[in-house]
Amino acid sequence: MFKRKPKLEAVHGLVTGRVQSVAFRFYTRQEATQLRLTGWVKNLGDGRVEFHVQGLPDRVAEFVRWVHVGPPLAKVRDVETAPAEPEALDEFEIR
Repeated sequence: MFKRKPKLEAVHGLVTGRVQSVAFRFYTRQEATQLRLTGWVKNLGDGRVEFHVQGLPDRVAEFVRWVHVGPPLAKVRDVETAPAEPEALDEFEIR
């Protein structure tokens, strides 16, 4: 009997607020790793943080809920997300 490979969900997002110089990317990677998700996070020149996350749908949803709060020193003002195509990634990286 063959096991079906679980369907991956991917989400691309932009986070606005005080999200740079507060270890946002470090905590984002930590949260994604704990949830066994892959993807990436990076700072943008305009002060926002961009991310791509993928994995099992319930874990992706939990990650997105976390991003709305962020790490202790962050002040998240807004999070924009959109469905995305899964990328060939083996881990969650800081770019």
